[in-house]
Amino acid sequence: MRYAVVIQPPAAEEIDAAFLYIAEHSSPDTAVNWFNNLETRLETLATMPRRCSFAPEDEYFAEEIRNLLVEPYRVLFTIRKGTVHILHVRHMARRTLEQSDS
Repeated sequence: MRYAVVIQPPAAEEIDAAFLYIAEHSSPDTAVNWFNNLETRLETLATMPRRCSFAPEDEYFAEEIRNLLVEPYRVLFTIRKGTVHILHVRHMARRTLEQSDS
């Protein structure tokens, strides 16, 4: 089965912010490489999203929350019917998201 992969608005904003942060604190080339790697890794969710482990956040939500590691970030997503919804892209150093944070 092939899944559609949809990046939700909060995740899109977090991706933009991460890109800008990496470009400013490392280099523009590093930011581009990270972004290209992120895109490649997100594409893999179209065929094998369930290979990813449950996120620590999974215990706080009624629906299944999984994560894909794209260091130094975690991509939080859920699978609904035939679609993978990218919910958040969070730095690994940040605390886990709780239901009150969503």
